[in-house]
Amino acid sequence: MSLVIQFLSQIRNFVRKQDGDSLQSWLQVGPNSPRQYHELRAELRNQYRQSGLDNIIQKCLPDDEDDEVEGEATPWPSLVTFIKEYFTFWRDADYDADLVRTHQLLSTLVSSCATALTHPAYGAMLLKTSMSLSDVLARLTMTLNRRPELTRQLRTSNDDESRKSIAESSAEIIQKIFTACLNDRSSDRSSPPKGKRVAIYIFANLVLKLLFAHFLTCAIQCRRIHLAKMIFFNLGANSPPLSLYPAAQRVTFLYYLGRFSFSSGNHYLRAANCLEAAYLQTPPRFTSHRTNILTYLIAANILLGRFPSASLLQHPESRTLAPIFFPLCAALRGGDFIRFQAHLAEHEDWLLEKGLLVPLTHKLRPLLWRSLARKTFLLTYVPPTDSSSRKAATLDVADLHTAAVYVQRRLEGWEGLMHGFIAHGQGRFAIIGAKAKGPVAAGWPSVWQSIQERRYEEDYNPDDVPGWVRV
Repeated sequence: MSLVIQFLSQIRNFVRKQDGDSLQSWLQVGPNSPRQYHELRAELRNQYRQSGLDNIIQKCLPDDEDDEVEGEATPWPSLVTFIKEYFTFWRDADYDADLVRTHQLLSTLVSSCATALTHPAYGAMLLKTSMSLSDVLARLTMTLNRRPELTRQLRTSNDDESRKSIAESSAEIIQKIFTACLNDRSSDRSSPPKGKRVAIYIFANLVLKLLFAHFLTCAIQCRRIHLAKMIFFNLGANSPPLSLYPAAQRVTFLYYLGRFSFSSGNHYLRAANCLEAAYLQTPPRFTSHRTNILTYLIAANILLGRFPSASLLQHPESRTLAPIFFPLCAALRGGDFIRFQAHLAEHEDWLLEKGLLVPLTHKLRPLLWRSLARKTFLLTYVPPTDSSSRKAATLDVADLHTAAVYVQRRLEGWEGLMHGFIAHGQGRFAIIGAKAKGPVAAGWPSVWQSIQERRYEEDYNPDDVPGWVRV
């Protein structure tokens, strides 16, 4: 008996018994599947064209509802279509030679599985198969997402569909399965989840994982968050309480929800609440997971004026974060614009990769000004000698203006836009080179000239433009 017929006979047997666990283990698609799957692929390529394959599948999986036995299931049309796509995948996919084509075939297969899953009577037996297929699709998508040279060919035309990233397309396919699970009516919202609803957050987390992978690599398109909004809106309207789901699913979802709130404008308090809950529910042994959560939890809290304690920064999961956030908080406490800007520049690549550079650079300015005003007050305020005095304590705005001007001059000097130094004793800015060039030309050189003459710490040639081939 051929392998194809053996496979189909086993599938029919599992369907009759409604054995979802066996279907999941039988319908493998990963690159490391056992040898028999690769032998199946060889047989499919050598003996079956599409018409012959369709005929043998239809023969082995007949829709024999008239002969249905109580307690047993029969194949249904969308299941037969799914099995056809499954065999087509094994016949045409090649993880070694063509990842893009393999991804397209796997996407079609998962989409077909999503349709079969919606069958009102028997679809639930494909739930675990949907999980395993979606997980393989997500992993392959993440691999391709890190290799844009392979996916560029998919986005060469001008229609909207082709402009979607491969991560977005995969997320939309898995979102269909998420919707099918969310709309299942086997249990109400207040009861422990049953049926397809047990997998709501598994699929939601896969979708969010793909969307955030897209945001990280395509910052210019980071406002494409419509699908994420739909996920959160639908969960809020139909999902059972998150507390009824396993800890791993809760933590992962709270992490992505916190990330979403952080990147959606001024929702830092929401972000901090989600991320704090995720952090507290993550066991200490999962150090890398706690580090990922703390990265955004600390940033969100700093934007809210809540700085991390010294004890928190000594935890194992904070070891790589302390050099980033501790000096930043010190600069904020002191209203030290110079130190603040220099520290952001020092860690610019890391902050940009994490999506933190823009919010920390711009949203923390009010905290800096507040600290500067406070420090100015501490240095200039003289309390009344009469303890019974009811005169209000005041900050001389002129003093604050002086401090602000000083900071601005320091910043301009640091950027090379002014040439000289601060004479602290005289409270003046001393210009260097005034005799040779005149005070104005020497003290305030041309911006373009300053940029051209700027010294770079690294081996960097501003005239060498990558991609511009010149003689």
